[in-house]
Amino acid sequence: MDNSSGDSSGVGVLDKAALVLGALESGPATLAGLVGATGLARPTAHRMAVALEYHRLLARDMQGRFVLGPRLAELAAAAGEDRLLAAAGPVLTQLRDLTGESAQLYRRQGDMRICVAAAERLSGLRDTVPVGSTLPMKAGSAAQILLAWEEPERLHHGLQGARFTATALSGVRRRGWAQSIGEREPGVASVSAPVRGPSNRVVAAVSVSGPIERLTRHPGRMHAQALLDAAGRLTEALRRTGG
Repeated sequence: MDNSSGDSSGVGVLDKAALVLGALESGPATLAGLVGATGLARPTAHRMAVALEYHRLLARDMQGRFVLGPRLAELAAAAGEDRLLAAAGPVLTQLRDLTGESAQLYRRQGDMRICVAAAERLSGLRDTVPVGSTLPMKAGSAAQILLAWEEPERLHHGLQGARFTATALSGVRRRGWAQSIGEREPGVASVSAPVRGPSNRVVAAVSVSGPIERLTRHPGRMHAQALLDAAGRLTEALRRTGG
């Protein structure tokens, strides 16, 4: 008989799956390790682990041990996006009011970046980027931010055909913010800073953009600190709710 001690939801198969996943929180385990940690019978533990592996909730390491699978990271990222969007509204509104320019939040999706939240300048000449807009990863300060901290292989791929260089991205990493002048669109300047998730990985870029006539050809001098402060608030919101 399975010794699946602890709280029960009344749905046995889910309780057993939760036991197996929880047993791997501290690191990889062999089947024997899962049996010992969960109290499940060996055939049950094996059946649950193989089923969870099929759904990518578990995987195997180089030694064949069970580990938590990539689907969990994908689900965590989706939950993080919800938290990010919940926090973005007031932060972008404050950023817009402080800088007098339109503010946006971008996330990367493949070779594109998507505007997932925005607070538009209320009047006068402005750079309007509607929520849901997809823009290339080859130009603009937000693209620089979303690429600068990538792994070397993805960084090299992303630089092919880009309007910015590896040297420019090195400067972005050193300063902690990026700027662009007429890079994405003639006459438009922007400044961006990175938003980081609980693991410190860059998950989004917060930006302000507007006409060069107002932002000048050195927009970072005017607005970098405001962007860093806004990015810091969003990062803190993700870390606080991400446990």
